[in-house]
Amino acid sequence: MFTLDRKFFKNFDFTLFFSTLALMILSIIFVASASSAKSGNYYFTRQLVWVVGAVVVMFVTLKIDYNTFWKFSRLIYLANIALLLAVLAVGRTSKYGGTHWIWIGPIPLQPSEFSKVFTILTLAKLLVQKENKLNKFSDLFPVFFHIGIPFGLVILQGDLGTALVFIAILFGMLFVAGVKVKHLATLVGAGVAVMPVVWNFLKDYQKKRLIVFINPEMDKLGAGWNIIQSKIAIGSGGILGKGIFAGSQNRLEFLPESHTDFIFSVIGEEVGFLGSGIVLLLFFIIIWRGIKIAGRAKDMYGVLIAIGITSMFFFHVFENVGMALGIMPITGIPLPFVSYGGSAMFTNALSLGLLLNIYFRRQKIRF
Repeated sequence: MFTLDRKFFKNFDFTLFFSTLALMILSIIFVASASSAKSGNYYFTRQLVWVVGAVVVMFVTLKIDYNTFWKFSRLIYLANIALLLAVLAVGRTSKYGGTHWIWIGPIPLQPSEFSKVFTILTLAKLLVQKENKLNKFSDLFPVFFHIGIPFGLVILQGDLGTALVFIAILFGMLFVAGVKVKHLATLVGAGVAVMPVVWNFLKDYQKKRLIVFINPEMDKLGAGWNIIQSKIAIGSGGILGKGIFAGSQNRLEFLPESHTDFIFSVIGEEVGFLGSGIVLLLFFIIIWRGIKIAGRAKDMYGVLIAIGITSMFFFHVFENVGMALGIMPITGIPLPFVSYGGSAMFTNALSLGLLLNIYFRRQKIRF
């Protein structure tokens, strides 16, 4: 158990914790608003339970010294691969065609969400072991192989959004690990070169999403509907919004996936530019604290974990908000701590717990 003494209060990052807690509370409110018209209190109740569970996960993660994950890195990696393979073997296919979920009794689990954190933990160890040994581009091949397996399995599930998160994590961690910029530029060039090949592996609904991103009006009653309705919702919110539970795009169900992918559109419509700005400010604080925690970590393992998690959060926010505004393609990436979903909420809680953990142990202390 924690001892709430002076050392605890000195080493606990209250700014990070309360910023995240504020987002979780807002999540409960806006999920209730986004879903009550079509499902009553069902999603609200489940989200409330997940938020409470997520806070517990944070403190449990804080209790365990993050260097413990170094010792179990191989087991974590194997468990990661096993869960992703299980999805391909027995997973359930969503209405959009992707296979993302497995069921453990009555509980749905999305392994690709947890895979992001598992990959950060194991990749951080690999990069520490290769510190000062990544001078040539060929030195990066073991790193590509390490992340390439979970990345490929996620692609096979049809989860393009999460696959893109892996790329953001990789670039952030490689940059901080000291990989030369020219090697990162080569990696970008290689990625662009293989895009025509990747296109052939995308599912039809994913191709439509990318096409209508350029011109939503070409299929405004089909694949372009989500983007158009999202922009209408955000634009109609004005400065102060229409009021919570008063958004017409949301309440009249013009806005699809309003409690998950397009929760930011609900926020924009109901609390306007000012409320949306406050939400983005909370995310800025989390990302800023993540960078500060990385800079104050006591070892390179902690630095890389913190940067990997911060890169993950940044990309999630950038893509989800951009998607809602119509300036990024629709990929199905949730808004951290806000979108409805148990797997995503617990993954984010685990990630935040690791950030708190690294900050807490920036000096050797006991608690």
